[in-house]
Amino acid sequence: MRIEFPNAARENFHWTHSQLRIGSAADNDLVLATGQAAPHHMQVQQDRRGWVLRILSPADRVHVNARPVRERALLRAGDVISVGDCRMLLCADQDPTARVPVASPMHEHCTVALRAIAGPLSGKVLPVKDGLELGSGGRYPLELPQGDAAAFRVGWRDAQLSLELTQSSERHPLRVNGVVAQKLALQPGDQIGVAMHRFVVDAPGMEPEPEIVMPELPVEHLPEEAAGPAREVWWLIVTAAVLALGIALVLFIRF
Repeated sequence: MRIEFPNAARENFHWTHSQLRIGSAADNDLVLATGQAAPHHMQVQQDRRGWVLRILSPADRVHVNARPVRERALLRAGDVISVGDCRMLLCADQDPTARVPVASPMHEHCTVALRAIAGPLSGKVLPVKDGLELGSGGRYPLELPQGDAAAFRVGWRDAQLSLELTQSSERHPLRVNGVVAQKLALQPGDQIGVAMHRFVVDAPGMEPEPEIVMPELPVEHLPEEAAGPAREVWWLIVTAAVLALGIALVLFIRF
């Protein structure tokens, strides 16, 4: 994970471990100013779900994408954590613009939507279908601070779900998973952000279906197969019959 500090003269912070401790004390991994955070303010833990934020000092407010968090929150690349006047932008390690585009042969049958998780459109699910325009001139305008304007389009092109920036803002660039982007192929779970707006790509039909592997059943052998060739079985039967006949003749002669 890489952490940027928007509107602050501070270098980016790179984190490669499974746990990140944040606070104003010197023993933290990421040290903030005393006026911004408690000595041990919070920690980010990586587990099977992803990045989990845990608040260690409940008396001090923490916001994720402008929403207050009191105990825990599940994070994703592109989220902004605010502690006091310190803002931390979580960025993906891999640049999404450097991906190798992969065509989706079943794109015509995929259900794709942008789920707004922050900003004025929060709570809305915007279907993509034949194409979705957001921003100036689109069905869903993007309200930006200081009267800025931005717009982008999401739609299918060459069997790929593509994002294209159609109007840019220098102060509020378009980001995908925290990385500045203008045009790229989207994947399920990507987060698109412009200023306070956050959209997550929901496209379950694009995810590969799990391969079902049938377990090999053990081969059941019949008792006759374990006894050897069939001719050996017949010799045993004949031998037993001869012995029985002999015993019967002996008993008949004696009595």
